[in-house]
Amino acid sequence: MSKPDAPTPPNPYQTAAAQTGTNVATGVANAFLNNVNQNTPQGSLNYDVTGSYGWTDPSTGQTYSIPRFTSTQSLNATQQGLQNTSDATKQALGNIGLSQAQKVGGILGTPFTPGSGAPGAGNAAGILGAPQAQTSYNTGGAIQNSLGNYGQQQSTFGDTQQGPQYGFDGAGPIQSQFGDAGNIQNALGNSGAITRSYGPTDNFSADRSRVEGALYDRLNPQLAKDRSAIEQRLADQGIRYGSQAYTSAMDDYNRQSNDARLAVTAQGGQEQQRMMDMAAQRAGFENSAQMQAYNQQLGAGNFANSAQQQLYAQQQGRGQFANQAQQQQFGQNQALGTFANQAQQQDYLQQQGRGEFANAAQAQNYNQALGAGSFTNAAQAQQNSQNAAQAGFYNAGAAQQLGQQQSGFNAQNAARNQYMQEQYQQRNQPLNEISALMSGSQVQQPNWLNSPTSQIATTDIGGLINQNFAQQQQNYQTANANWQSTMGGLLGLGGKLAMMSDERVKENIVPMGTVFAAGEDGRRKKLPISEWSYKGDPARHVGPLAQDVEQIDKSAVTTRGGIKHIYPAKVMGSILRAA
Repeated sequence: MSKPDAPTPPNPYQTAAAQTGTNVATGVANAFLNNVNQNTPQGSLNYDVTGSYGWTDPSTGQTYSIPRFTSTQSLNATQQGLQNTSDATKQALGNIGLSQAQKVGGILGTPFTPGSGAPGAGNAAGILGAPQAQTSYNTGGAIQNSLGNYGQQQSTFGDTQQGPQYGFDGAGPIQSQFGDAGNIQNALGNSGAITRSYGPTDNFSADRSRVEGALYDRLNPQLAKDRSAIEQRLADQGIRYGSQAYTSAMDDYNRQSNDARLAVTAQGGQEQQRMMDMAAQRAGFENSAQMQAYNQQLGAGNFANSAQQQLYAQQQGRGQFANQAQQQQFGQNQALGTFANQAQQQDYLQQQGRGEFANAAQAQNYNQALGAGSFTNAAQAQQNSQNAAQAGFYNAGAAQQLGQQQSGFNAQNAARNQYMQEQYQQRNQPLNEISALMSGSQVQQPNWLNSPTSQIATTDIGGLINQNFAQQQQNYQTANANWQSTMGGLLGLGGKLAMMSDERVKENIVPMGTVFAAGEDGRRKKLPISEWSYKGDPARHVGPLAQDVEQIDKSAVTTRGGIKHIYPAKVMGSILRAA
């Protein structure tokens, strides 16, 4: 099972060039779709490709050929005949108009004179001699605008003896404090610090190094002896350094040496884990003791606060009793003030009655003086009306005489205006005839229809390229995760001396792929890798089956109690041998 290769990202310039080419092609296709030829009862409209021009993309240097269109409008035979006739008519009328314009030049060159036969304008002297209107008449006497003295209005009620009572005796101060009830205990004391970490900061790496160093001290001399023995044995057998047999024998020794060193590393990790577990238990015990101390401090604080709350309630009761006594005194003083105000209101109403009686007498005197003045003013108004009637009769006669003189003046001016209009008409008629000759009937132009437009959507080729790359990237990530999971499971086997891997003790076996492995003969074969769980245990595992390993390297499989086990270190050696 080889590691998957990451997909190559798309070239942005190539993607941009592809998108530009797609856009240009779509634009050309839309132009051909929307340039629709039309045939109507009056004529036709045709679009033709009459050439092209080259456009170069500045970012990629790619040149595109863009077609050019020409629009041609044509009339049918009937409309074309009308067009020709209209043109000839306009030409003939234009010639006549030119001839008449030359004649009109002589007419306009003659000064315009109404002549001695025109009626004269109206004479305004008669209107100015009309009698003048009367603008004034005799007065009817003075208007009486005062009523005389009718007495003084009374605006006060006199003394009401005393003012309203706005206050009453004080009932004493309100008690607004309950006294000091003591301080609330708001601290629990020091109950110790919580243990938040355990062990040294390097997670017992020194202990691990110490264990690994001790094991290597025992292992390295033995490995050196084994290497010397193998080299001596090969030399005794006549196998020379650098030969194939020598290299194969040393490879076997090196794999066994690596397996032993991997076992030492695993033993060091187990020692490091044991030290961390002991430190974690010690930290948990210290935190339990800290929590016990915290709860004891919390209980002491709650007891002190309960005592303070009891003292606060007693102080509050004494304050409420004092406020009730003050409220009783306030009610008694308020009743005394209300009684005094009622007596003052009675005196006020009596003074008000005397003032209203005096004002009624003054109003009666006022009304009598007003009646006398109104009678005098009515007599003066009657005299004014008689004088105004005499002036109106005189003005009506003067207006009638003015109207008669003005009617004659208007009639004379109307006759003169009519004569002037006739003279103007004779002068303007030749110009109107030339204007009429210059006009002509119009040829009916074809009515082009608003043909429906078709719009082809541009294919987002750049988006498709990027989407394809994203899908390839996602597939790569999935394949890479599977490969890493498989290799992680295989590499995790190296720390065990023998592991139960018989197909008969497993269930829910799901094939995941294969890796190459080689036996002692060096031949490479495919070793299936599966995901499975032991019967009765839902946990999932990844690795080979003992039956499949046995087909490649029998020395990596052993049978214990009728169940096949594999040596993970030897299985990993077979895989590395085939790499």
